[in-house]
Amino acid sequence: MKEESPKAIFYALAANFGIAVCKFAAAAYTGSGSMFAEAIHSTADCGNQLLLLFGLKRAQAPANALHPLGSGREIYFYALIVALLLFFVGGAFSVYEGAHRIVHHEPLSNPLVALVILGISVMLEAFSLTGVVRKIKKISGNKSMWLWFRETRESELLVVTGEDLAALLGLATAFVAVLATMLTGNPAFDAAGSIGVGILLMIIAYLVAREVKSMIVGESASPEVRKAIDAHLCGRSEITRIISLITVQWGKHVIVAVQAEMIEYASGREMIDAINIIEDDLQRAFPQVRWVLFEPDIARNKA
Repeated sequence: MKEESPKAIFYALAANFGIAVCKFAAAAYTGSGSMFAEAIHSTADCGNQLLLLFGLKRAQAPANALHPLGSGREIYFYALIVALLLFFVGGAFSVYEGAHRIVHHEPLSNPLVALVILGISVMLEAFSLTGVVRKIKKISGNKSMWLWFRETRESELLVVTGEDLAALLGLATAFVAVLATMLTGNPAFDAAGSIGVGILLMIIAYLVAREVKSMIVGESASPEVRKAIDAHLCGRSEITRIISLITVQWGKHVIVAVQAEMIEYASGREMIDAINIIEDDLQRAFPQVRWVLFEPDIARNKA
């Protein structure tokens, strides 16, 4: 799945670019505030996906003296920027646009065109989101989407999912708003739809930013990966007891720090050889583990 993240971003970029062009044309033709808000949202999404692709490229930079563990976590920075853009460019602007139209009572013309564009966009976004959800289910098993959202360490996939969900719900809101305006002749529904889209975008942007902020601060590997690493180490005949196990997610890689009691060895060299074997086997079993810091120790009872 990790290799498929850039592919998912490219698909989303192509889809959002086409949708944005259609929305801007429909907004100019109909004067719909909801449609204009949706066009701005799709444009922002295009910029967001370009930022994610740039962040993924930057995260592949090799380690150097300044960044001895590499730049894997740089993708978190760009994911946070994307969440902020989704909040301010997408959400706040949509709220402003809706409030402006309520104050000035701007009418809506040719709402049927807006409904057709929105309907097509809903189907495209639903297709895109279905593909993303299918990929998520493939890697998360029986986890609920909310649990995956809280536990995933793939910031770029998290952002793409949040954008797709926001886009689909925003389109549905705009469709209802334009339809209500067409049936009643009251442009306030369209303006209210723009405000509703904006509030929705800001809520999802906040949730995404909260998760990405946690990654920036420093999260462990996902619970299932940490549990599997712990079980692997506990099953080693060279180890009598795990005193401490710390995992840190570093972009697509994982740092593992182990403090463990070892069996008796005739010499320090034999213990070092045993630790090297443990580290090599751990990295073979878990390819995402890039660094292993192993400390043999004796558990100290606290008074």
